[in-house]
Amino acid sequence: MNGIQHLIPEFEQWKRRYPAGFEGSLTIPCLRRIQEERGYIADSDIDELVAYLGVPRTQVDEVLGFYTQFTREPLGRYHLQVCHNVSCALRGAEGLVRYLCGRLGIQPGETTPDGRFTLSTVECLASCGTAPMMMVNDAYHENLTPAVVDALLEELSR
Repeated sequence: MNGIQHLIPEFEQWKRRYPAGFEGSLTIPCLRRIQEERGYIADSDIDELVAYLGVPRTQVDEVLGFYTQFTREPLGRYHLQVCHNVSCALRGAEGLVRYLCGRLGIQPGETTPDGRFTLSTVECLASCGTAPMMMVNDAYHENLTPAVVDALLEELSR
């Protein structure tokens, strides 16, 4: 992908849904679409989006800094996001993260050398009753134990 220019027609369709002067409201949907296309948000994408929307760069940077679903770096094929908020922490999330670190040979925020797995810790994923849990890409995996994690990793490694 070279820039976001090929996405502009799609963004223009979205823009028609908003009153004039509300172009900044497209920041999140546009970022989501760019990430869907590229897999992450590059600096050049931000520059082009700022120019297209006519918003201050700080607005885009703030969105990227606040929402954990956006990433500024390429991720592995499988993004493992372990919830470490209160409910998950009380039910073993820290141990789960340690287990994944040992099993994958990486720390949170890192990607395995083969590019298959990226491990992250995140705030609440709203599955408190089935803690500990993690998202793998867009799928929830709940009531996790080392055995369940092993089976999941084996399945993803095929």
